[in-house]
Amino acid sequence: MQGAADRVSFEQFVEGSSTRLLTLATLLTGHSSVDAEDLLQTVLERAFRRWRRICRTGDPGPYVRRMLVNASVDRWRLLRRRPELPLVVDGPTPDVAARVGPDMTAALAEQDLLWRSLARLPQGQRAVLVLRYYEDLTEAQTAAVLGCTVGSVKTQTSRALSKLRDIVAIANGDNRTVAPGDQGQPDGTSPRSASHG
Repeated sequence: MQGAADRVSFEQFVEGSSTRLLTLATLLTGHSSVDAEDLLQTVLERAFRRWRRICRTGDPGPYVRRMLVNASVDRWRLLRRRPELPLVVDGPTPDVAARVGPDMTAALAEQDLLWRSLARLPQGQRAVLVLRYYEDLTEAQTAAVLGCTVGSVKTQTSRALSKLRDIVAIANGDNRTVAPGDQGQPDGTSPRSASHG
């Protein structure tokens, strides 16, 4: 049974972190807002039931984030066994970019390409990239959240970035492959060294 103080503490946590957790859930589910909302709701329900125990560890944020990643992996495994069938839309789909305006078209196209490319990655690689670059966790912190070794995080990050470069190159009509030493930065530095010193 939850006490009034636990309920207030939980509500404050949700109020302060729900936007960030929803964005994380969206990235983990491959940019599906409905799936992300379902995933986050499920995790918050579980967290509420264990709130007193979660708060004993100190900051509940990392614990709930790990719950979110684990629930996402569970969901992915379930879908792999019983895949969802895509919804077929009758008629033309609305052109979102045309409604926003011509000045935002390029930015929306790039963002859409990134979302679609990220969604095409395997769940484990997507989780590593989201935790490393969106949540800005170190390799060790990412390994702790995922329950794996730092070496696995490095390998998954490298493979995911390589796949993302290939997906984006193909989508942009660029048929040349990226050289092993080229990490996609204009100055030749890797994304990790460019963003983390």
